[in-house]
Amino acid sequence: MFGGAGKKKKEESLSSVMAPENPPSGSRNSSVTGFDPEGLERAAKAARELDASRNASSAIELIKTQEATKQHEAAAKRAEYEAYAQQLKQQNIQAEAEEARKTLDAQTQHERHRAEYRDELERKRQVDMLNAQKYMQDEQLKKQEEMVERQEAMRRKTAEIEAELRTKTELAKARAEAEGRIRQERENHDLILEKVRLEAGEQRDTVLKAIADGGKLLGEGLSSYLTDGEKLRNTAFVVSLMAVGVYSAKTAAGIGGRFIEARLGKPSLVRETSRIAVSQMFKQPISSFQRLTGIGMKSQDALKGIVLEESLDSQLRKIAVSTAHTKKNRAPFRHLLLHELTKLSIFCRYDNISHDCLLPNLFIGPPGTGKTMFAKGLAHHSGLEYAILTGGDIAPLGRDAVTEIHKLFEWAKTSRKGLLLFVDEADAFLQSRETNKISEDQRNALNAFLYRTGTESDQFMMVYASNQPSQFDEAVLDRIDEMVEFDLPGEHERRKMIAMYIEKYLLNPPGRWAKKVTTVDIGDEEIERVVKETEGFSGRAISKLAIAWQAAAYGTDGAILDQQTFFKTVENHKKGMAEKESWMKHAMERAKMLTQDR
Repeated sequence: MFGGAGKKKKEESLSSVMAPENPPSGSRNSSVTGFDPEGLERAAKAARELDASRNASSAIELIKTQEATKQHEAAAKRAEYEAYAQQLKQQNIQAEAEEARKTLDAQTQHERHRAEYRDELERKRQVDMLNAQKYMQDEQLKKQEEMVERQEAMRRKTAEIEAELRTKTELAKARAEAEGRIRQERENHDLILEKVRLEAGEQRDTVLKAIADGGKLLGEGLSSYLTDGEKLRNTAFVVSLMAVGVYSAKTAAGIGGRFIEARLGKPSLVRETSRIAVSQMFKQPISSFQRLTGIGMKSQDALKGIVLEESLDSQLRKIAVSTAHTKKNRAPFRHLLLHELTKLSIFCRYDNISHDCLLPNLFIGPPGTGKTMFAKGLAHHSGLEYAILTGGDIAPLGRDAVTEIHKLFEWAKTSRKGLLLFVDEADAFLQSRETNKISEDQRNALNAFLYRTGTESDQFMMVYASNQPSQFDEAVLDRIDEMVEFDLPGEHERRKMIAMYIEKYLLNPPGRWAKKVTTVDIGDEEIERVVKETEGFSGRAISKLAIAWQAAAYGTDGAILDQQTFFKTVENHKKGMAEKESWMKHAMERAKMLTQDR
């Protein structure tokens, strides 16, 4: 019972579901309107078959679920459409706002352009106004200048007219005055001539009268003088006394001048001397008095401040002691020669030399090895005075050379202490008379020199220095008693010299206001390296190197000498010495070539 009812209810629900809401009224006639009823029939049939199926209820639920899904999808689409519409609306609002903003920006830009244009017009108007004002001022100034120029031209023209009128007036006045004087002189011509004639006659009479009176007085006086024997004797006596007085005064002046020159002056050949001159006594009275009296003067080591090789140091000390004892015992001095094996050097290296040195010797050595320093120290150590002359000064004297050489030796004999005569560049006038061509005047000077040095003397001592001792005359070489060779300093001597000159010029420079040099990264290793690199340097070269270090340090703000500058200066100094050496070699080759050509 329940199953049939349920089945019927099920069939009704399927039919109701599948049946159309408005079924067609007729199946055949509906085709006229374009509607096909067969489709409905097939659908109804399918519904009936579906109702008869066991899964009818499931199909219905599925259909409902599908319908609900479709409704939900439709609602979602409606919501999506509404959201899209809302989005379009919002986009429209944003686009309207953007358009409004762009419109506002365009209006603002337009207003700014209008303001700038108005400002530009205003500035242009101001500029035009200023230009117009300037133009008006320039025109006004030009008019004023033209007016001033016209006034100045009128003033000048007025002044010219006034000057012309004044000139004409002055000319007329001068012409009138001249014509008046001429007229007056013409009228008084006879009177003027008579006056001149009378004045000339009176002057002539006066002169003739004066001449006559003077001749008369002179004749009477001369007649009276010649007739008086006593007056004649007195006149002769007075004239003789005057002649004798003039001659005596002239002779006494010459003798006194020579005496003063011998005692207080110095000969023209002497370049430097330790003897005190009159001018020096006035300039340095205290030191001159001490040197004259010996008060306050201490004995000095002859080798003080000189760095030499040990054997040379010993030899020179013996010479110094021997010279000092020779002076004390009034024995004849020996002559020295300071030279090198191939080249003779100068004797003095420093300007301030000591006194006291009295040996005729020859010192040998390259330039700057201490020969001059030793000679001066020797003079001072021996208590002698010294004088320095150069052979190059004798040749230009010509005939006067003989006289000057005699004056030199006469002056040397006046020294109470004894005199050391140092002849620098002696080969300039002591050349051989047989192998070299010398002038007659130079030959006479050499003979005079040989005459003065031919015998031993306890009054003076000769010290020669020459670069070419082989050119000496045989008689000169015979007068040399001892020769001393000065060689370049070795490694030990260079080390001592470098330390001494660093102390002297860098660490404790001479001079009251001299600034001390600060050394950076310079120690014993760096100094030892410089000692190695300065092989072949003389003492003078090392001294100049120290001065170059000082100059390089003074080239900085704080007087600082660093390690790089220290070695760079040595390198530059060596390059300079090499360049000088090449020049000397070239000069010697050229001289040799010229000698061979002759």
